[in-house]
Amino acid sequence: MVKDIATDITTDAALSRDVEALRERFTQTQELYREVCALLFFRYGITPTANKLYQLVRKGSMSAPADALTKFWGDLREKSRTRIEHPDLPEVLKSVAGELMATLWTNAQAAAQESLAAYHAEAQERVLQAKAAVVAAEAERDAERLTAQRVRSDLEVAEKHLGTQREALAVAEETCSSLLMRLEELKHEKAALQRQLEDSRRELTVELDKLRTAMQLTDERSRSAEKRMLLDMDRERTASARLQKELETHTAASVRAVDLHRQELSSLQQTLGDSRQKNGELEGTLQAVIASRDDALRDIKAIQARLNEASTQATIFRTRSEELLSRLEETQQFLKKEQSAKTPARSKQRTPRSA
Repeated sequence: MVKDIATDITTDAALSRDVEALRERFTQTQELYREVCALLFFRYGITPTANKLYQLVRKGSMSAPADALTKFWGDLREKSRTRIEHPDLPEVLKSVAGELMATLWTNAQAAAQESLAAYHAEAQERVLQAKAAVVAAEAERDAERLTAQRVRSDLEVAEKHLGTQREALAVAEETCSSLLMRLEELKHEKAALQRQLEDSRRELTVELDKLRTAMQLTDERSRSAEKRMLLDMDRERTASARLQKELETHTAASVRAVDLHRQELSSLQQTLGDSRQKNGELEGTLQAVIASRDDALRDIKAIQARLNEASTQATIFRTRSEELLSRLEETQQFLKKEQSAKTPARSKQRTPRSA
């Protein structure tokens, strides 16, 4: 199909160039249409139509190409058809040459038969007249002279017609030569187009192989990336679940620590109230009570400081939940310190009561 498209493009371009050349040579509309008809039929082997002629020439009305086409076919029908076989001649040229030879043969044969018939008739007439009378011989001789003149006139006409046919044959031979040259050019162009087509096919095959290889590599890479991504997602899910559990554990521990500190603070406040109530009753032991009160106040301040510190740590735990994994060990150490600090605080709380 690519070959047909390339051939059509080449033919259209050459046909346009030839029509433009005919435009410059023939200014009359009918002459231009007639030459374009001959160009299509004899050079390109295309049957001319009125629409095709008008598309190529675009001159005059639509009746102009129709009239020119009618006259062209009439001229062709005037020639009879004698087939000339030659292996290298195109079919169109064979037909044209056959028509020319048939025309020559028909005209020459007609002239010869006509002359022969007239001669026989006149000879018989002369024989009869010679037998009848000697006087009629002169008249027959004159008649023979007239007949000879007619024969010579017919021979001259036939010779002129034969010369015309010879000229037409020479034109046909020139046309045949130009057609053969054009045929060789088209063969070379066809070979060049065939080579270009083969080169294009090879390049296309190479590009397709490259694209297939690239697509295979891309597919393999995408599958590997998908597997890695799935593994990473599984690891992230596992790590996220572990962190969530650790966060919940530490949050519960922090809440329990805060509640414990609140209970200790409430207990200390109750102890402080009891101490104040006993202040009036224990005036005798004022110094001891003052000392005990100072100790209790110091304990309360220490506990308050630890409570504030625990509240601060609980707030930090809530706001920095994403960093719990990296600071897990520090948090555990801090909780151990808090637990170790509870024992002396309780021992200090028991001291005022015993006093």
